[in-house]
Amino acid sequence: MKIACVGGGPASLYFSILMKLQDPSHDITVHEKNPAGSTYGWGVTYWAGLLDKLREGDPVSALAVSENSVSWSDGVAHVGDRTTVHPGDEGFGIGRRRMLELLAERARSLGVRVEYEREIEADRLPDADLVVAGDGVNSALRQRHADHFGSEIELGRNYYIWLGTTKVFDSFTFSFVETDHGWIWCYAYRFGDDRSTLVVECSPRTWSGLGLDAASESDGLALLEKLFADLLDGHELIGRAQADDTARWLTFRTLTNRTWHRGNLVLLGDSAHTTHYSIGAGTTLALEDAISLARALRKHADLETALTQYERERKAELLSVQSAARHSAQWYENLPRYIRLPPAQMFALLGQRHSPLLPYVPPQLYYRIDRAAGRLEALRRFKRWLGPKVARGVQARARR
Repeated sequence: MKIACVGGGPASLYFSILMKLQDPSHDITVHEKNPAGSTYGWGVTYWAGLLDKLREGDPVSALAVSENSVSWSDGVAHVGDRTTVHPGDEGFGIGRRRMLELLAERARSLGVRVEYEREIEADRLPDADLVVAGDGVNSALRQRHADHFGSEIELGRNYYIWLGTTKVFDSFTFSFVETDHGWIWCYAYRFGDDRSTLVVECSPRTWSGLGLDAASESDGLALLEKLFADLLDGHELIGRAQADDTARWLTFRTLTNRTWHRGNLVLLGDSAHTTHYSIGAGTTLALEDAISLARALRKHADLETALTQYERERKAELLSVQSAARHSAQWYENLPRYIRLPPAQMFALLGQRHSPLLPYVPPQLYYRIDRAAGRLEALRRFKRWLGPKVARGVQARARR
């Protein structure tokens, strides 16, 4: 099979690796419009379950990713001058640039052609049996046929900015700071020996009230360093991952598509779907897409059958994740509802922000139910049943 992958992100690269391992005779090219080593973002997060899947697909690249990652287990939340610590599952961080280097190196070693500074025009697809659109949320290939794919984008309310810092965090760290214009907060995690990712978020009212809407990059970073001075402990914030890249405030775009393929063109990763950054699942979901697509192509010789199975499988698996991401985003958009709780309760509900029941139950009552559910299996089952039922009822009434 001749395969052209448009976009050189983790999903395209890992998919090319898996396909070469399935059949070395596949003719595979990955086309990336940006120069080698040029990427947005800082570090990405993932959990142990992803490593298990990567080991099953390709132990060599899994080992390389694991050896270049850092890990943490505790979560720490600072709310004003209050701090609470909560033990959690082991999480991992790796620099996005480093992950891309490792996957590209592995792909080339298997015979994949990885071509940089090669932009594919949407109206002139490569001559290939399969064209994989792994070119992100702004996919030109998807946008050319947006009506066919049924693309829809929902904008989040809050503003956020993705930054780096020289402060190295030992734990996954949250910090909430109250200002005269409302709360502003960040979460931070390390992805190397000398760097961490730090994502700042706030409401539109706070964003404009602090002047962040009109501030230059340098003035904005200086203000954020002042607001999070206790957290940063004298370390700087870095706005540019590349010399020609400027950190920008954004609102999150949740992308969905009615269908994921058209003829021999198939969507992969962020070109097919996005989930709010607050659940840290974007890279994991993209790599899982690659695994699913490669598996479907191995199982079915007929391309249409394989792409249909891939789409059906991934849509089903994404339902719960996308729901969790929506509720997580809404938790932050309704932060005043939770921020005045005692620190232990507030952090507990921060960990429960994916719950469909939480928005419809008074926070302190939910906390007591959650604590009791941890001790009583019958109550735990009731909570799992009641959450989706309440959410569906409220949503149905809202549509009337």
